[in-house]
Amino acid sequence: MPRIFSGIKPTGHLTLGNYLGAVRQWVDVDQHKADALFCVVDLHALTVDHDPARVRRLSRQAATLLLAAGLEPARCTVFVQSHVHEHTRLAYLLECTASDGEMRRMIQYKEKSARERAVGGNVRLSLLTYPVLMAADILAYAADEVPVGDDQAQHVELTRDLAVRFNQRYGRTFTVPKAVVPAVAARVMDLQDPLSKMGKSHAETAGIVYLLDEADIVRKKIMRAVTDSGSDVVYDPEERPGVANLLEILAACTGGKPADLAEHYSSYGALKQDTADAVLALLQPVRDRHAELCADPGYVDAVLREGAERARSLARPTVDAAYAAIGLMPPA
Repeated sequence: MPRIFSGIKPTGHLTLGNYLGAVRQWVDVDQHKADALFCVVDLHALTVDHDPARVRRLSRQAATLLLAAGLEPARCTVFVQSHVHEHTRLAYLLECTASDGEMRRMIQYKEKSARERAVGGNVRLSLLTYPVLMAADILAYAADEVPVGDDQAQHVELTRDLAVRFNQRYGRTFTVPKAVVPAVAARVMDLQDPLSKMGKSHAETAGIVYLLDEADIVRKKIMRAVTDSGSDVVYDPEERPGVANLLEILAACTGGKPADLAEHYSSYGALKQDTADAVLALLQPVRDRHAELCADPGYVDAVLREGAERARSLARPTVDAAYAAIGLMPPA
């Protein structure tokens, strides 16, 4: 079986975009077709100013939601990044393999550092180097495939480059992975700003549907979604991004195709109503299961503990081999 690794960052409450763009694929496909590892990448949440208690709380919530969405510990490995020290052990070796120029060319670094400077904040060094930690997350497990949103594809390309470079310099150590981007709804957009991704850490939340939002809040957000000039419903992501976003969400929820669905609507109101109904039907079982798991915290603790133990056993041989290959002396 191929091995799959993917992770989710606890920088905010998980959104509909996280679910449609990643988590549902993990649940419906990836855990069944591969030796799959899914990780709450809490170390990545430290690259910006943060509240420690909130990071801990959101890390647990994210892990619980992954289980509520349908990840099965008998089929896959679910764990928290900081519980497996091999991630940080390998990250430094990859920092010694990467270049400053590569890091500064990363699109997310350019965008996030510019936003931080614009508000007078300090840009943490970890924001620059976190793609190397992401590479370590992947390479430690000899992953063949990495399911990602299209905004993370550049980081997987960096991972591939670092794996090839390390192998050429020090001998074959790492599997060279490939990114796998879902074809539909890989990037769900903000309902109030359809040119921006529906991000879980955005300050403005009116256009973001969170997985744990109450039903009336979900419906209100979708009914108030920004549409476009004109009144006809057509699927045109370039000229009609607001309507296209609603059609893509509806398609992802129902299994249809955005362009075909557009033909069934003569008004934005009807499209919004059906999209809200479809989203609520999709998310209700997740919310119900999340409530059950919150009432049984010992179960979640056991899953994460066992997941970390298995992840550690898989990662340690690769990381130890990398230490030896790069020239470090083994402990006595």
